[in-house]
Amino acid sequence: MAAIRVGLIGAGRIVPAHLRGYAELRSAGFDDFRITAICSRDPARARSLIETDAQAAGGMAGPAVDPLFAPPIAISEFQDDAEVQVFTDVREMLDARVVDAVDITTEVGLHHTQALACLEAGVHALVEKPMAITVRAARRMVEAARQRRLSLAVCENARFNRTVRIAKWLVDRGDLGTPQMTAWTALGTALWSPDRWVGNSSWRHRKLIGAGGASLDIGPHLFHRLRMLCGEVESVAAVARVFEQTRYLKDADGAVIDTVACDADDAFMALATFASGAIGQLSFSFAGHGEAITPAGPILYGTRGCIKGETVLLDGAAPTTLDEHFARHAGAEAGRLFPLGMSDPFGLLIGDWLGSIREGRQAETNGEEGLRDLAASFAIVEASEAGRAVTLDKVLDGTVDGYQRELDEHYGLR
Repeated sequence: MAAIRVGLIGAGRIVPAHLRGYAELRSAGFDDFRITAICSRDPARARSLIETDAQAAGGMAGPAVDPLFAPPIAISEFQDDAEVQVFTDVREMLDARVVDAVDITTEVGLHHTQALACLEAGVHALVEKPMAITVRAARRMVEAARQRRLSLAVCENARFNRTVRIAKWLVDRGDLGTPQMTAWTALGTALWSPDRWVGNSSWRHRKLIGAGGASLDIGPHLFHRLRMLCGEVESVAAVARVFEQTRYLKDADGAVIDTVACDADDAFMALATFASGAIGQLSFSFAGHGEAITPAGPILYGTRGCIKGETVLLDGAAPTTLDEHFARHAGAEAGRLFPLGMSDPFGLLIGDWLGSIREGRQAETNGEEGLRDLAASFAIVEASEAGRAVTLDKVLDGTVDGYQRELDEHYGLR
């Protein structure tokens, strides 16, 4: 079959992480795709992603584990046998008929309009998280993909994190028994707390552009992990706050370059119940003065033992690590979970999405999965605004939408 022609929509800071995923796929021998287009309102930045002067794309210095700090890479470093055209308008790109699938990394407020335009044109879509500006917008995306039998996936890289992937394998085997309790706490960050722009971008702090703050930026990651390990979310009770009313963009010397007035939460604490009977506690904040509290990994208790970060403690057995347990018992499963020894979460995710297009199946992070992660994340701010626990079903069907109503009206979704 012909190679899948992929168009990139957006040329922002997360794109190098995506490009490194495509590069790992090519390096591993997956040769069934070519990047053929980039669509960006900044054509110079788009072109900088094509040629070997990728440093011009403007990477940030920071921890390698954060995709926002992925080192710049040029498409020409892993692809020299296909032309990459640059567009400034999505419909112009679609009319040129140079793409079969698109990878959307723009601001969340643009996700639904861009994805719907592509799906309606018969083009498959991968969308960065959070999936959409509201649950209502995400439902339209899922329905459009279903009607046209296209692959819609969400770039939820947490699913392909090695620790999380092995933890799910262990739970699915029944080694931990039935999940009972889980927790995830991260208060403060070394880079953005107490009052810097997260990711050096103001949109994360403005409701009408980013949908929410910590709840919608980090919530999808957390809920996807917890849904993998504990099953579907049943209800959420939460409190969300905006502790820092003003945030600052600063240069390397700490001088203020710009400010933003914040109306999207920078902290939340939530309790979740799961259909499996498990309960979970989630806390996260971009605020916080002083030393940050950072998680070592998933904490999950079951009826036969627990996982604490990388450590596995099963009843009646000596402590071990996730990697050791996996190496001892995985067998052929290792090849399924990490094909050809690949380890980059974005490479694994993009490879699964491209495979879903080839094979006519659902991607692991398909639109329905993204919709449920999004609804659970919106449940944080919906519950906080309502002052009571909310059920996921009510957020999914739009019965609970007090927080989102302003967004739906602003984007003409009501």
